[in-house]
Amino acid sequence: MTYVVSDTIKTIRKDDPDFYIDNGIAMAPRAAFEISNKCPSQYKSMIIEATKNGWLQPVAYMKDSEFMWEKLKE
Repeated sequence: MTYVVSDTIKTIRKDDPDFYIDNGIAMAPRAAFEISNKCPSQYKSMIIEATKNGWLQPVAYMKDSEFMWEKLKE
């Protein structure tokens, strides 16, 4: 008999202390926006305005099991 355990997904927002990954030397956000140089300037300015006003926010998702193992390593 086999059992399948489904993993739940954890949402990590930019205000959450776990949003940043720290390897002891550098810190990096788990999620971010990358705007291509080919993006037209009017769209780029709209994205920047939406980010500044909080309408567009980075969000990271990870499996609860991965998150738990990461916490145990600390």
